[in-house]
Amino acid sequence: MAASTHTVTNQAPPLVGYDVYTSDRALTEAVERHIPPSLAEPVHTELAQLGRTAGSAETQDWGFSANENPPRLHTHDRYGNRVDEVTFHPAWHQLLGHAVSAGLTDAWSTPSGHVRRAAGLIVWTQTESGQACPLSMTHAAVPALRTDPALAAEWEPRLTSRVYDGELRAPADKPGNLLGMGMTEKQGGSDVRTNTTAATALDAAGEYVLTGHKWFCSAPMSDGFLVLAQAPGGLSCFLVPRVLADGTRNVFLIQRLKDKLGNRSNASAEVEFDGTWARLVGEEGRGVRTIIEMVAATRLDCVIGSAALMRQSVARAIHHTGGRSAFGGPLVDKPLMRNVLADLALESEAATVLGLRLAAAYDADTDEERALLRLAVPAAKYWVTKRCTAVAGEALECLGGNGYVEESGMPRLLREAPLNSIWEGSGNVQALDALRALRREPEALNAFLREVGRARGADHRLDRAIKGLLTELADLDGIEARARRVVERMALVLQGSLLVRWAPPEVADAFCASRLGGDWGSAFGTLPHTPALREVVERARPHV
Repeated sequence: MAASTHTVTNQAPPLVGYDVYTSDRALTEAVERHIPPSLAEPVHTELAQLGRTAGSAETQDWGFSANENPPRLHTHDRYGNRVDEVTFHPAWHQLLGHAVSAGLTDAWSTPSGHVRRAAGLIVWTQTESGQACPLSMTHAAVPALRTDPALAAEWEPRLTSRVYDGELRAPADKPGNLLGMGMTEKQGGSDVRTNTTAATALDAAGEYVLTGHKWFCSAPMSDGFLVLAQAPGGLSCFLVPRVLADGTRNVFLIQRLKDKLGNRSNASAEVEFDGTWARLVGEEGRGVRTIIEMVAATRLDCVIGSAALMRQSVARAIHHTGGRSAFGGPLVDKPLMRNVLADLALESEAATVLGLRLAAAYDADTDEERALLRLAVPAAKYWVTKRCTAVAGEALECLGGNGYVEESGMPRLLREAPLNSIWEGSGNVQALDALRALRREPEALNAFLREVGRARGADHRLDRAIKGLLTELADLDGIEARARRVVERMALVLQGSLLVRWAPPEVADAFCASRLGGDWGSAFGTLPHTPALREVVERARPHV
């Protein structure tokens, strides 16, 4: 009798058919912590429904399809007319439409809206991260537009709408709008004050025409864009609609779509303005100040997005090792693999707890919390987004050769991981921004120290780390060369203080021993060995 060659055994089943939200204990506990009791039940119900949809086989297939069928640029129609349209696979519209209907572009109009939205973003973008770009920019545009009450009254209801309409037509004729951003140019990158795009006033009512080129314009299929350009009074912020009020197309010349490492389901473009109509937002010459709140909000979304990527990476690694046997038993039970998985789970939980704490600071909107955000957001953005690539790479290795093939989903996570570290200012930009806050805004450091000080005395390693950080901060001479070191320590101390206050003892102890106490190697899987690592892994296991 011939032996069977196609019997498949010892393979973990696909990670589908589960609730992405309720399976994430770090996330559910953070929501419980930061949402008032009166809102807890409806918020948990809404997020659990979103989590079940995100974990379904159908939605997971949408993610694969959107990634495998990237957007296409059509510059002209069949007759040679300029159209500058970007088309997407239907799966992209399914994902983005569901995200909008779940309120992931709106955190400003409801109590605890930022915590609810941050949790929803962590859940939903685990299906496919490319959609996070238009969701983030649309959400973040609101505080910039509020510098002009008339513009805010016109656009904010459409940006916070839960109705998705992917057709390109006049913004006022649509039930909901998406907004993109165009800041960087070839010659300057992060140094936006070197921008050369010129703005010429048409009248005294805030109407201008723009001429210039943007090296990166995110989500070019959006209904409008916030862009920076040089007006007579200096660098200024403008709103550029894709379609004008009379239904005609604005001059928005898409030169090409970027061929990117990851984030392939989302379109990023180079665009040219040539007599492009725009409306001034805020005051002439104060463009950076006008748009800075948008930048801060998108930077927090980079932290949230990295937390989502880490969570999905860890969930897939634990799920695979739980369903795969080697050397006489399940991989997840092998002491060395357990150490790796626990180490990854610590990084994921620390990112989630920090991201939700900062979202709660947005909701509180007090002087103290605003001061904390000024320093904590760049520090968190610097550190969490950098850890994301390391987590995704190690989690992929937990699947071995299975993780290196596209069908596992792990290569997509790994390709996506570096993006949030680059978007809205790379590591050096974040570190320098934190230094500016230290030098110019003493209330920011005071708020930070009060926050970490709430955990003082609970763990001796955390106490030593706080003391060491204060020593670093006492000497600001030559601190620019030490900026990454200082900001890394700030982020770790903040994460440690939050975990000591709120996480289970086994999580807080392992984090403080490794990240703050120095009992750690140079790679994941080098935690001090204790029986409690089993509980750390089980806490992070997705329940299918």
